[in-house]
Amino acid sequence: MAVPPIQPTRAVGAGPTGLVRAFRVSLMLDVVLGLLVAVVLPLAIVAIPNTISVVAALLPPEVSQIAMIRAHGLALPAMVLTVPVAAVLVRRMRAAPMVVAGLTLLAFADAAGGYAGSTVLVGVLRVLHGVGAGLLVPATLMAVWGRSSFLRALWAAALAASLLAAQALALWPLDQVDSWRVTLQPYPMLTGVALVLAALYLVLWLKDGESTAGPGAVVAARGRTLWAVVPAAGVAALALGSTFDWSASLVIRAALVSVVVLLALASSGASRGAAGRAPAYAMVAVGVVVLPTAAQVTYVELGGLGGPGLSGLWSAFAIATVVALLAAALTNRLGATAMPMVTAGGLVVVVAGLCAVRLFLPAPGGLALILPFTLLAGGASVALTGALRSCAEEASLLALSLFFPAVLAGFLLGSGVQVAQLREAKTPQALVDGFVEALHLWALIGGGLVLVVIVLAAVLARLLPGSPGSPGSPGSPPDAGTADTSPVVGSTPGLVPSPAGEIDPAGGAWQEAVTRGRPGPTVVRPRSEAVTGSHTPARSKPEAGPERGPVAAAGGGTGAGKGNRSRPRHEPDRVPERDPDTEPEPEKVVAPPVVVPPPAPSPEDGPGSGPALR
Repeated sequence: MAVPPIQPTRAVGAGPTGLVRAFRVSLMLDVVLGLLVAVVLPLAIVAIPNTISVVAALLPPEVSQIAMIRAHGLALPAMVLTVPVAAVLVRRMRAAPMVVAGLTLLAFADAAGGYAGSTVLVGVLRVLHGVGAGLLVPATLMAVWGRSSFLRALWAAALAASLLAAQALALWPLDQVDSWRVTLQPYPMLTGVALVLAALYLVLWLKDGESTAGPGAVVAARGRTLWAVVPAAGVAALALGSTFDWSASLVIRAALVSVVVLLALASSGASRGAAGRAPAYAMVAVGVVVLPTAAQVTYVELGGLGGPGLSGLWSAFAIATVVALLAAALTNRLGATAMPMVTAGGLVVVVAGLCAVRLFLPAPGGLALILPFTLLAGGASVALTGALRSCAEEASLLALSLFFPAVLAGFLLGSGVQVAQLREAKTPQALVDGFVEALHLWALIGGGLVLVVIVLAAVLARLLPGSPGSPGSPGSPPDAGTADTSPVVGSTPGLVPSPAGEIDPAGGAWQEAVTRGRPGPTVVRPRSEAVTGSHTPARSKPEAGPERGPVAAAGGGTGAGKGNRSRPRHEPDRVPERDPDTEPEPEKVVAPPVVVPPPAPSPEDGPGSGPALR
């Protein structure tokens, strides 16, 4: 049958020049995105520590130190409240514009920090730091989600390494400074580099032709992800209230209640199935223990307390960062079925790191820190990579919305433990001993909390298996990151569909097209194959019954098409049945194949070259 020619667009061209160009753009996009993640995540996490107390002696006499410490600590509560909202907005705005917006806020707050002169202005700028960082973390996660799985592993490793080194990175610019405003602009040059990378990423993203998310996906995920705003607001309120002379026991109880609420939300129906609960549990466990532990270790190992100082810690941080990257890369090479055990194993390694903190620290040299830092960073990297590998996009955003409340709850719990241990310290030596005892007690408490999370995840995975709609459960569709993208056997790729056939996606090419937002190659099949849903000849054996005859069996009757919707059919005249004993079998007639004419050349294509693929 005749099919009118359809002029192909540049998006579906298959010329060699266009394919090479598209490959180069995609490769450049991956490289720039990897560099952007490596720079942006440390910048976002470095905004968390409250370091104004280190330079409190440089504050003007008329400025209250307590009020300034309270204002400087607003960054983390602002981040806690921003991430759930940003997790919803990123699916409507997409990642690239949000990365640029977050870095612009950080750059503005850094530039204005040099002119801050009051507690109110410091509080406003720290809120801007928190909002900008809160936009960056979910935006970078969604930016790597549709790309190579290695970039997702890189994101997890960068987050784990940033949590470990955030306190040291925040303290490093304060060495030998003569202005307290440095705490408001620790790395302005690095922020500028990140802005350049973000602008380049935005240009490549537009050139690559990424599409926006459908409104249905945004609406479906919005309600579930915004659940996290309620506990986030509660934890932020508790953190602010604890600065008003709360007792140590009250702070500890408030922090424990916050952790219980976060675990309850991670276990609730908002993240159905074991694959949906895994990232939430991993994020809560890693958030509660890694950064608060690293912050206490960094303070204990400062030169004034008998440690090697910041200069003696960088070798341990560098080795731990390399181990985190290697661990994430190796985890990414494992099969999807191993991810639950890998995630639990990573959390067990984190517990081993906390045990090493209790056994080997404090230490006069930096080499003793290699083992606990490596275990903490490597275990967190493995746990996050394994959890994010097997979950859906919505589950990862919900888990990230619980991550920063967990970090804030961990700081509250660690602060309560420290205050309880330092209450009776009267001499400098007693103060040092109190810090060390608080660190050892915190390592014990943190390890116990992680073990509780591991046991809770295992018990619920056995009692509440994944629902049919959850990723990784029986009968559920595979996740985009782990779906089987093998081509259909016997399929024939084409460019133009025929009215007499059904269009089915061609395996991995269609999956790539969905991920990148571009149409991929299609398969043109006769209507008989589309109706029956399998590759069978056009003529089939007639079925007995008053509603079906040979014509209906050949594909002219009602069939289950796409979406199992019934098709209108024509009722032909009944054909008398053949007597097999007296009448010979009629000759079988094979239906002619559907002929698709080649597309007419596009006027945009130059002579001698195929259509370009963006």
